[in-house]
Amino acid sequence: MPTWKRYAFLFVFVVPALMPAAAWLGARSGRPDLMAWFPLFFLFVLLPLADYALGHDPRNPGVADAPALARDRWFAAMTLAALPAQFGVMLWSGWHFVHAGFGPAGVAGWLLSQGIVGGVLAINVAHELIHKDTRLERAAGGLLLTSVGYHGFKIEHVRGHHVHVSTPEDASSARFRQSLWHFLPRALARNTANAWRLEARRLAAQGRPWWSPRNELLGWSALWCLLLAGIAGWLGPVGVAYFVVQGCFAACALEIINYIEHYGLERRRLPDGRYERTTHLHSWNSDYLLSNLLLFHLQRHSDHHETPRRRYQVLLHHADSPQLPGGYAAMFLLALCPPLWFRVVDPRVTIFRTAASERSTSR
Repeated sequence: MPTWKRYAFLFVFVVPALMPAAAWLGARSGRPDLMAWFPLFFLFVLLPLADYALGHDPRNPGVADAPALARDRWFAAMTLAALPAQFGVMLWSGWHFVHAGFGPAGVAGWLLSQGIVGGVLAINVAHELIHKDTRLERAAGGLLLTSVGYHGFKIEHVRGHHVHVSTPEDASSARFRQSLWHFLPRALARNTANAWRLEARRLAAQGRPWWSPRNELLGWSALWCLLLAGIAGWLGPVGVAYFVVQGCFAACALEIINYIEHYGLERRRLPDGRYERTTHLHSWNSDYLLSNLLLFHLQRHSDHHETPRRRYQVLLHHADSPQLPGGYAAMFLLALCPPLWFRVVDPRVTIFRTAASERSTSR
């Protein structure tokens, strides 16, 4: 890995800085309601433009270099550093929200902005951490998810989504021609319920009831309630509303990304009734440089699903994976408008399905 890229992953810490930057711009301009939207402008206008300007990064680490790169603690330290950054910006943002005197437009802009910041800094980084072997990293991932109240993701994503991805059993895999607005509420509800079912099933296999103290979700839920109570005592009812709503927006942002990552892709059902093994052909890939740096290579999602425990710095770009026409920021906006999404992405799904069918026939 080039030295510049080693440090370029620090770009993610621009994201929490967007909230105080928005407050500063609001104070300087005298337009706090307008500047509450600045983080969204940065992430969904400036970032995609810069992404297209800087272009692609299809380079993979060398086979000989990958083991040492995977062991390099610098990369793990960056993901762990997201924990204090997320809690710091979330708490400061709540304090500012309560005291800023926003009008309706400012309230909406600030809550949406903080929700997206949480989606990037809390959920995206937690996604990296919960797959790892160390207890410290998995615990940090759980704490990050609890900060936005979507801690069921820690259970469902690993034991549900990765097992059933690109099949009808997976609520996070959107069907072909399914709109985002049909997908989103169902994904949120089904994934939350499935997390509790999976944890109850794990405990039942050990002869324990779902309400056992060993229920991981009960522990994270109790911690979330303590955070809520602390914010209520500190910032009052407005602070409580802020804490709950920013978490809801962060969870929605996650499921929108899930929609983008797996839309229209399917694993074949084999003659024995099982589905084919998950490979790099069952998730959308994007090799845009800047957004991959911001998201710790999340957009190399095809390789992540083929090798879930592989650390982000050594994830591979696969040229034969289905390729998105932009980074996640651009695709996020496109998904919000289903007619445009279908017009741009559906032809790519059709082409990829045809190629996959031809590969299967030729075997």
